[in-house]
Amino acid sequence: MTAGNEIVFLFDCDNTLLNNDRVQDDLRAHLERAFGASNCNRYWEIFELLRTELGYADYLGALQRYRMDATSDHRLLLMSEFLLDYPFAECLYPGALDVIEHVSKWGQAVILSDGDVVLQPRKIQRSGLWQAVDGEVLIYVHKEKMLDDIQQRYPARHYVMVDDKLRILAAMKNVMGQRLTTVFPRQGHYALNRDSIAAYPAADLTIERIADLIQYRQLGLFYAG
Repeated sequence: MTAGNEIVFLFDCDNTLLNNDRVQDDLRAHLERAFGASNCNRYWEIFELLRTELGYADYLGALQRYRMDATSDHRLLLMSEFLLDYPFAECLYPGALDVIEHVSKWGQAVILSDGDVVLQPRKIQRSGLWQAVDGEVLIYVHKEKMLDDIQQRYPARHYVMVDDKLRILAAMKNVMGQRLTTVFPRQGHYALNRDSIAAYPAADLTIERIADLIQYRQLGLFYAG
């Protein structure tokens, strides 16, 4: 637990600070080259089924389940190596680290992500995001359901949540009300999905890219007090 803050900035990782769509595209291309289109498609079928079951993306878990259908294919070891050694730092959105440094002038910056317990922290570490927030990283299964825990760990008068999913922002806003400012960067396939956008109320602030936050140079633009 940190000491109380006036304001805490909570940043999602995937498609907010890091271009996870690019990671998926690279993985898809790698799987098709190494295993063929049919096996590649089977992996992504398992991936989507597992995401429905768990509520988050589990790339290594999908690989484990895929392995049950291909126990004799030792190339699977190379697939896990591709994921664990992937150069995630190359997929940071331009200005992502600058934004973290920028908002840290006013309050605590925290990475708040959903994901598994192996690849997601690995991604955050290898991308440089872990170091950028001095290790202030939270990873849950459903972060929008963990607001009491988040506020206990990082007590503050006000919070800012930056996320590419309006669903998450709306759920958090519904609970925290005026104590939360929501910021919606229109990056990645979720943020550009018209049905998803139409299904939820607009965020307090919508930006086209994460780097746009740097133009907000006064605390009052986030927090009225």
